[in-house]
Amino acid sequence: MPSHAQLSEILDTVSTVLLTVECQQGVVGPDSALPELALAARSSGALANIARLVAAAHESGVQVIHALAERRPDGRGANHNARLFRAAERLPVQQLSGTAAVRVAPPIEVAEEDFVVRRLHGLSPIQGTEVDALLRNLGCRTLIVTGVSANVAIPNAVFDAVNRGYTVVVPRDAIAGVPSEYTPAMIRNTLALVATVATTDEVLGCFKRPRRADRR
Repeated sequence: MPSHAQLSEILDTVSTVLLTVECQQGVVGPDSALPELALAARSSGALANIARLVAAAHESGVQVIHALAERRPDGRGANHNARLFRAAERLPVQQLSGTAAVRVAPPIEVAEEDFVVRRLHGLSPIQGTEVDALLRNLGCRTLIVTGVSANVAIPNAVFDAVNRGYTVVVPRDAIAGVPSEYTPAMIRNTLALVATVATTDEVLGCFKRPRRADRR
C-alpha cells in the first residue's frame, strides 16, 4: 500500500486522468443485461465510490473519460470470435447505440468537460479506441482505472495502459466483478503486480487541491 506522499506524487492532478469503464445503464443499472454484475457493483459500494471519484475529479479539475461499450442494431463491425460475444447477443438487454442502455448510469454524473468514448468492438476500452490519443493530448501520465468488470474489461484496460507507458492506479473498492470473491483475488494476484492499488478514500485525499487551469 503506498504512503499518502507516494500516492500524492503519482496523482498529480495536472497529469492524472480518471477512466470509468462500462459504467452504463445496461451493465450496472437496474435493468442490466448482467444482473449479477450490476448487483456486485452496487452492493459492494463500487458504483457509489466511482460516483464519488468522478465528483471529486470534477471539483479538482482532474479530467474524466467514460468508456462505454455498445453495438449497432445490425451488429455490423461487432466481434463474434469469442464465447462472451456470442452470449451477449442472446441477452434480453442489448447495448445498442442510441439507447438508454449505453448512457452513463446514475449516480455517476457526466460533466460538460468529460469525454465519452464509445467502442463497437473488442474487450478493451483503450485498444482500438480514441482513449490513448486523448490521454497523450491531455498530457496524462497517471490513469486511474475504475468500473467493471474485474473479470475482463478492467484487466484489459490496466494492461493496455501499462503497455503504453502510463502509471496506473486502481482503487480496489471502485471496481467490481463476479463472483464477488473474484475481484480481490484478481487485484491481489494480477493487478497489484502492474498497478498501484489504493482505496477510494486514499485517492480522494490526493484530489483535495485547488482546481487547476483547463488543459488545452
